[in-house]
Amino acid sequence: MDTSQARAIALKLTIGNDGQGAGVTQDKVVRLGGASGFWGDSAVGAPQLVASGQIDYLVFDYLAETTMAILAAARRKNADMGYATDFVDIAMRSVLPEVMRQGIKVVANAGGIHPQACAKALHDLAAGMGLQPRIAVVEGDDVAALLPSLRAQGCTDMFSGEPLPEHVLSANAYLGAFAIARALDAGADIVITGRCVDSATTLGPLIHAFGWTAQDFDPLAGGSLAGHIIECGCQATGGLHTDWQDIPDWHAIGYPIVHVHADGSFELTKPPGTGGKVLRAAVAEQLLYEIGDPSAYVLPDVVCDFRQVHISQLDPETVRVSGARGREPTPFYKVSATSLQGYRCTGSMVIIGIDAAAKAQRTGEAVLQRCRPLLTQAGFDDFTDTRIDLFGAETLYGEHAQTRASREVMVRITASHPSRQALDIFAREIAPSGTSWSPGTTGPGVGRPTASPLIKPFSVLLNKDQVQVCFHLHGQRHDVPTALTHGSAQALPALPVAAWLEQPEPQVSVKLVQLAWARSGDKGDIANIGVVARRPEWLPLLWARLTPEVVQAYVQHLVHGEVERFYLPGISAINFMLHQALDGGGPASCRIDPLGKGMAQMLLDLELLVPPSVAAQAQTSTH
Repeated sequence: MDTSQARAIALKLTIGNDGQGAGVTQDKVVRLGGASGFWGDSAVGAPQLVASGQIDYLVFDYLAETTMAILAAARRKNADMGYATDFVDIAMRSVLPEVMRQGIKVVANAGGIHPQACAKALHDLAAGMGLQPRIAVVEGDDVAALLPSLRAQGCTDMFSGEPLPEHVLSANAYLGAFAIARALDAGADIVITGRCVDSATTLGPLIHAFGWTAQDFDPLAGGSLAGHIIECGCQATGGLHTDWQDIPDWHAIGYPIVHVHADGSFELTKPPGTGGKVLRAAVAEQLLYEIGDPSAYVLPDVVCDFRQVHISQLDPETVRVSGARGREPTPFYKVSATSLQGYRCTGSMVIIGIDAAAKAQRTGEAVLQRCRPLLTQAGFDDFTDTRIDLFGAETLYGEHAQTRASREVMVRITASHPSRQALDIFAREIAPSGTSWSPGTTGPGVGRPTASPLIKPFSVLLNKDQVQVCFHLHGQRHDVPTALTHGSAQALPALPVAAWLEQPEPQVSVKLVQLAWARSGDKGDIANIGVVARRPEWLPLLWARLTPEVVQAYVQHLVHGEVERFYLPGISAINFMLHQALDGGGPASCRIDPLGKGMAQMLLDLELLVPPSVAAQAQTSTH
């Protein structure tokens, strides 16, 4: 497809802003802008997308497992909290009048663990502006009341196998998209949800606009992929791209817009004149972000197969994505729950000079050694967990570290304990290192660190028939029946892998970054690393060289479980799942990278043996 054809598709906007046209045709296009990738994303996203005049729906994703833990802690302190306040106080405050004027519909999972409070805050904001948007609230995800019975039945964490804790702060099912669609069908201008899968804020409007049914598995998979691509905001438009040097104007990076068709295929672009870049490689990286087996990407509404997805560059501002396949969903919701596991405190000091890393390590050890007898004297048990990290010494790289002679190091000391008062002792003993031990000890700030609740997430599966999903609009409750399904999360038969034909010639060592792009993410204590071949013909070579055993050996100091590998020939990619890789993951982890964001960057330094002809081509593929 050439540029003119692509632009023609983009201009076939035959529907009104309410998503309801004269009927679904093959030319119908629904335009959605992804304004937020997490709670804390930039304030520029929503105004940028609304000002473009090129969207029918403005969608926000705020929630992650770590975010749910933060919201649970916030509601413990204040019963009116527990939602993503940025949605109301920043995003909607800046765009609500223009959203209403243009007739743009808004969908956000900003409700967190208290969606009614979020809706009330938005209602009050709108009333102060003289506006009356129709706000719907999707509920049913709060399943904390069911946890005691699940625990009594012997249900355990689906990843670790640990028994469920006796007391939980929150327990929320990852709901699907049909309740959002039904709320839009009923006339909602804004839909606020609690916990749902990240892609549901995009899929819900598409179900509403195209009239997809629960049996339209391929379109549902395509719409879910569109949501997956834009759910992390600028990660779809050049953010986090391996070749970061090629991405212009970071400060003005454009937020993603998808033009979705009735079959679930879509084009991805961004507002004209914005920074960033819409690249096939960057979108392929995002497809792989935080997924597991690409033949069985499990969502509440569909089980997706992304192995044969194709991404093509239409023009410098547009890529087309097609080929997602779907099948019947499983009968379960995944439930993310949180429990209080004590408290955690982190302190740091900067060490400057010769042997900075050694001095920093000794400083951290001395702080902990000093604290232990003080804890005993005060009647406390020992710390439940401790960790020392050295910023500037590449401690995450293990034996691959290259900065052992660093002369500027920050030591980060973390301790956990059931008692906040015990951690007050720890906090008090950080600063004295400035005059007691290593020369060159300093710090950018003053004051003692404070302890915070240590909230541990865990996950279970729950039968869908135990969850009653509904939405509230105009003071009325509308139940949304959940279809009983019998699909499987089992992997599909593996696709044939193209063999690499070895040549009888000397091999040359090159770094993986010269052969591939990569991106990594997390799911609990599992890290994933997606690797995309820079040239499709190199995929068989990467499959032959980049085995699970090779990856396991390279990151063995971080990964304590198995390494799985999956094949995606459609985008010339490999996905790795690294089990027990993140020290518990999310808020439970003491690591400086609890979400696995740096895993891909570390792996890209791995050296592989390749033929000289490939090495020569690789030199031209990177900077």
